[in-house]
Amino acid sequence: MDQTFLRRIGTIARALDSISNIEFKEIDLARGQYLYLSRITENPGITQMQLSELLCVDKTTTNRAINRLVEREIIVKQTDPINRKNQRLYSSKKGQILYETLSRESDYSTQVALQGLKPDEVEQINVLLDKVTQNVVQDWKSVKKGKVRLY
Repeated sequence: MDQTFLRRIGTIARALDSISNIEFKEIDLARGQYLYLSRITENPGITQMQLSELLCVDKTTTNRAINRLVEREIIVKQTDPINRKNQRLYSSKKGQILYETLSRESDYSTQVALQGLKPDEVEQINVLLDKVTQNVVQDWKSVKKGKVRLY
């Protein structure tokens, strides 16, 4: 089976992550914190569990990142009035200002990545990547629940 496409996706992800970590040092965001800030800003009131699933990372990693962002007053936690066990996550004023930079960077990176592609090619990539993402996320959730993959 040709594994080239997964390697290419990995290369793209690592390159963009590396660029972001270098550039976002200037705005005082540590490694990977931009992911958490972006998703919280885009999904106001998201819970830690929902955020972990959205990013496909374990709860411990998410908790550590959230605590750092709360300490730095980039995001805020608010107790859910319906289920007091849940903490809802929101971007603070400082976080919203930082997010504007993250959003511009994302737009720029998307523009660079899609250079030379026609609109129908971009749509085709999006449709195919949605299918691949659904497959991989479903597999990730199964493994997290203890399923042993047979290969």
